Amino acid sequence: MQRVKKGDTVEVIVGKDKGERGEVIKVLPKQDRVIVGGINVVKRHMKASQAGGQTIPAQIIEKDAPLQLSNVMVVCPSCEQTTRIGYRFREDGYKVRVCKKCNADIE
Repeated sequence: MQRVKKGDTVEVIVGKDKGERGEVIKVLPKQDRVIVGGINVVKRHMKASQAGGQTIPAQIIEKDAPLQLSNVMVVCPSCEQTTRIGYRFREDGYKVRVCKKCNADIE
């Protein structure tokens, strides 16, 4: 079970975007990276191209670049603080993520 999942709210703890919060768009577990919406935005220069009879002009695109997984912390939805993640088994046998500060389940 992963500590950070798609849809979680995370806060950046290191780097140029330190202190900013955003929602996880995509998790890349093999590279230990995570893409957060509106955080770590980079500019990409695109060449002009022709695809299927259409001409696409040259442009500069802004996109979200991946962050190292260790540079973000999950924000607990109940206590609104950055927290470490623990695990617990519920009575019905499901394994759930738990906030280490307020001991609430993170769904």
